[in-house]
Amino acid sequence: MKLWSKDNTDTSRLVEKFTVGKDKEFDILLAPFDVIGSIAHAKMLASVSLLTETEANEIITELKNIYQLTHNSQLTIDENVEDIHSQVELLLTRKLGDTGKKIHSARSRNDQVLVDVKLFVRNEIEELVNAVQPFFQLLLQQSEKYKDHLLPGYTHLQLAMPSSFGLWFGAYAESLVDDIITLKAAYQVVNKNPLGSAAGYGSSFPINRTLTTQLLGFADLNYNVVYAQMGRGKAERITAMALANLADTLAKLSMDACLYLNQNFDFISFPAELTTGSSIMPHKKNPDVFELIRSHSNQIRALPNEIMLMTTNLPSGYHRDLQLLKEHLFPAFQTLKDCLEMAYLMLSNISIKENILADEKYRFLFSVEEVNKLVLQGVPFRDAYKQVGIAIEEGKFINTTDIHHVHEGSIGNLCNDNIAAMMQQTLKTFEFEKVHVAIKQLLNN
Repeated sequence: MKLWSKDNTDTSRLVEKFTVGKDKEFDILLAPFDVIGSIAHAKMLASVSLLTETEANEIITELKNIYQLTHNSQLTIDENVEDIHSQVELLLTRKLGDTGKKIHSARSRNDQVLVDVKLFVRNEIEELVNAVQPFFQLLLQQSEKYKDHLLPGYTHLQLAMPSSFGLWFGAYAESLVDDIITLKAAYQVVNKNPLGSAAGYGSSFPINRTLTTQLLGFADLNYNVVYAQMGRGKAERITAMALANLADTLAKLSMDACLYLNQNFDFISFPAELTTGSSIMPHKKNPDVFELIRSHSNQIRALPNEIMLMTTNLPSGYHRDLQLLKEHLFPAFQTLKDCLEMAYLMLSNISIKENILADEKYRFLFSVEEVNKLVLQGVPFRDAYKQVGIAIEEGKFINTTDIHHVHEGSIGNLCNDNIAAMMQQTLKTFEFEKVHVAIKQLLNN
């Protein structure tokens, strides 16, 4: 069954196989959202008298039954059915006859797909934001726990200045705040209703797009019907960029962990059961989890470019190219959630080596401290810098390991409470509860 088919036409099986591709596989993920969108559409059709109240009630009742199937993993797409949209309409028609066929009035498969994708991505962003929270809290907890444990700071991978594990954990916590901010931007773009744009040029029916916006819990409409269709691909790209930002944080953290676990660094360790061994080297403790997080994350960092290139030079209007975006974007959400879960497992079981900077090889980390001491005694900075530099070159450098960093965000003043407050303020802006209330009312009324 195809929503666009006519009785006197048939499509080559080869063409059909190629054009459908992996659509069925990813359409199952859209199933509950297709049903929700159809319930809102049916209510709207009744409000403008394109369905009678009786017809609307029959359709909505059956759609709610189908919705239950989607949550029990009992809904499948028949072999001869093209996509989830066709499957839902087929089930309605089997049950309700001609009444079921009326559900497609005043909409196209184009805006049907659009609203499904937006509802799906909106939900996935919420799940991802929720998945970030325990990891964020763990980073702050570990930052406080290990705030007095110093480690070398590097620039150009050369010894630079003293750092601390308090700074290291806290840095990634604050990075997550900015990642959530970019997810909020993606959420705002996604949380606009395209339903009613039909094939991209609106409808001659007197539909009420504001009503479906309210019923589906969208914050606003995509008003211009041409732009509603143009937004497909753009919304996915913006979302992919937000995912890439989060992936970038995880990739960098994973690279640090791989370095710090290396015996030449020897800053951290993990229980044997969280590392892997070698088939021929009995001493090995490999950071495979972090290596895979790094690789998965780098793959997601490429996602915005993939989507950008797949939609390059497309004019306005719908194009079948857009179908393939689901294959690239949809799996990234679960991959990121898996990576967050594994990063949480690893960092909640990390062991930190003490007195790392007591090793003689790290003594020059304190050169800036000695320069600053001279400055505090009244020596101009450039002269102090030269004095310490000459002492290092002549092998006369003497230092202490005492450090007194007290400004905001430094070793002695991590400002983790401020970072936590920034995160909480950002989370409040999502207003997920408004969506939950709207969908609950839609399904229960």
